Amino acid sequence: MASSTYISDLLRREPSKTFWGRLKGGDELSYPITLACTVSILLIVALIVAELWSHSQATVQKFGLGFLTSRTWDPNDGVFGALPFIYGTCVTSAVALLIAIPLGVAAAIFLAEMAPPKASNLLTFLIELLAAVPSVIYGLLGIFVLLPIIRDYLVPALRAAFGYVPLFSGPFYGVSLLSAGLVLSVMVVPFIISVSREVLLAVPTDQREAALALGATKWETTWDIVLPNASTGILGSVFLSLARALGETMAVTMVIGNTPKIAASLFSPGYSIAAVIANEFAEASGTLYISSLIFLGLVLFGLTIVINAIARILIIVTTRTAA
Repeated sequence: MASSTYISDLLRREPSKTFWGRLKGGDELSYPITLACTVSILLIVALIVAELWSHSQATVQKFGLGFLTSRTWDPNDGVFGALPFIYGTCVTSAVALLIAIPLGVAAAIFLAEMAPPKASNLLTFLIELLAAVPSVIYGLLGIFVLLPIIRDYLVPALRAAFGYVPLFSGPFYGVSLLSAGLVLSVMVVPFIISVSREVLLAVPTDQREAALALGATKWETTWDIVLPNASTGILGSVFLSLARALGETMAVTMVIGNTPKIAASLFSPGYSIAAVIANEFAEASGTLYISSLIFLGLVLFGLTIVINAIARILIIVTTRTAA
């Protein structure tokens, strides 16, 4: 009753024509305050880019775009190249997505389409808790739990089945590109499950009911109706997970090996952009060394911004289409 009375009073109230009346109503304050908050976010992003760019000028002037294609990283001789780190970042992220995408999408389909609602909500809550686990914990679990499993079971199986492929050849030292990719897959799969589940639930119920009414099975409805309508949003969840994988630092640093080289085998150690910045920035000496690390940060920042923007656009498009 109180809420209905309040609404009735608002409907009977005439709009104030004075500045003080509009100020009390919030019209004169809400727009500039919300606009200032929005602009401040854009300014922060622009300042970050400008600051990174200005502090990386020594590297830009000496190496130019060749910094991105050079594979030599030798601080003692003042030679810096970003390609080993870009390679390590991309390979570990690709391995993580190859594992996390089928696992995450399948889990999202179960939670959205097949599990009972109460069980789905409980399982989703537990899965989303994985996203809150500190990355250093994942790194420790990777060292003490995952690496022995990879060494004793996964590597021998891969060598037996695909040993003739350069991707699975060479010695395995424990820390490697493969180990980092597997740890990352565990870290990013909650993002794929959570976002994909919400996108699947956003598909109109009428489409499911129409397919079932025409004689389609539950799986046929999911595969032929629900998934095509949610495909753009699922792709957006993949991009979000990719951005998370690209920027991960501690867990990757602990299991990747931190060796700045490019190797064809996933069993070889490698290095990532985030890992080299975390490991070497505190000990970096000289303007060129620090500038090179900052330039690497700018490259990583640009990658994550672009990927997150694409993911957000895809999710918005999917939501509007489903609505």
